[in-house]
Amino acid sequence: MSDAAVLERLLATIAARKDANPSESYTAKLLARGVPKIAQKVGEEAVETAIEAVRGDRAALASESADLLYHLLVLWTASGLDPAEVWSKLEARIGTSGLAEKAAREEQ
Repeated sequence: MSDAAVLERLLATIAARKDANPSESYTAKLLARGVPKIAQKVGEEAVETAIEAVRGDRAALASESADLLYHLLVLWTASGLDPAEVWSKLEARIGTSGLAEKAAREEQ
């Protein structure tokens, strides 16, 4: 399965769990708790991912990265953000110097 297909499948699963029973689905439980709680989880997972990167534990880094991506996709779903908006932003940055792109954002 391609990388994009994995993300699309996960997004579909998250969307399908929006109306699930929170006592039976972790995703439904997160969605029921709302954006602030999900955002907190994204922050926690980001920190854990960074820690594993610094530790140099590739297996733990892969696991924490998966957790981070999952929670980020739940946050997008809860926020009503269409992933296509993110893909569009990334696509627009292809071929642009990261330094130039960052400077342009800071000027706005």
